[in-house]
Amino acid sequence: MSNYLKELLKRKDLLIYLVTSGLKAQYRNTFLGYLWWILDPLLMGAVYYFLRVIVLGMDGEYIGAFLIIGLVAWHWINSSLKGAASSISGRSRIITQVYLPKAIFPFGVNLTQMLNFTFGLAVVAIFLAAYQIIPGSRLLWLPLIMIVQFLFLAGLSLLVAYLCMFIRDIDNVLSHVMRVWFWGTPVIYEVDRLDEQYHFIFDINPAAVLLISYRDVLIYNTAPDPGKLVLIGALSFLLTMFMIYYYHLNEHKMIKAL
Repeated sequence: MSNYLKELLKRKDLLIYLVTSGLKAQYRNTFLGYLWWILDPLLMGAVYYFLRVIVLGMDGEYIGAFLIIGLVAWHWINSSLKGAASSISGRSRIITQVYLPKAIFPFGVNLTQMLNFTFGLAVVAIFLAAYQIIPGSRLLWLPLIMIVQFLFLAGLSLLVAYLCMFIRDIDNVLSHVMRVWFWGTPVIYEVDRLDEQYHFIFDINPAAVLLISYRDVLIYNTAPDPGKLVLIGALSFLLTMFMIYYYHLNEHKMIKAL
């Protein structure tokens, strides 16, 4: 496994290429180009603001900032897992001709979406300024929350990418799973809007913990739950290392599957 990790580190140039090409490919051949990095979260926020406030009449404190933080953080989760599903199987021609550590492709997708998230934070900053919210010292928690989310998605991305090589139907099922997960996560609504008997859903949902942590730090200037973050980070790290080890053992099977 140590040799496999060394091989991954040697391929840092490939990782950089995957990230840069992934960023360029998203809005390639569009008229507005990279401006979509800002427009995309703004338009998502506008749609859900209309749905929640205008249609359903569910206003709330700092509703614009609340929605945009949830949507930007969720976009990282959704895009990483959907992109990871085809990150290896979609490059079968290259992978079967040249030896490359397969784990680098899901990592590249996750890292690309993390950079997209940082662009989304610029939109979040605009909304915070509009509501005259000035984050305090709790903002120091932000990098830790991002690291935990990266680890969480790294492990899941490796798992999804591996499964999709052998069971291609998972790629189709994943969109439905993500839709259910979206509504089971407080992306566009507050936890308090559900009956207390259902709050356990958010306690066992890592995505909910991450989104609530972002809002605590950015809007309410309160510290997130460190115990939950540490638990998610530790379990995610173990899953990531296990999947890297599993990739190392099954590289030959993966090539045959492709």
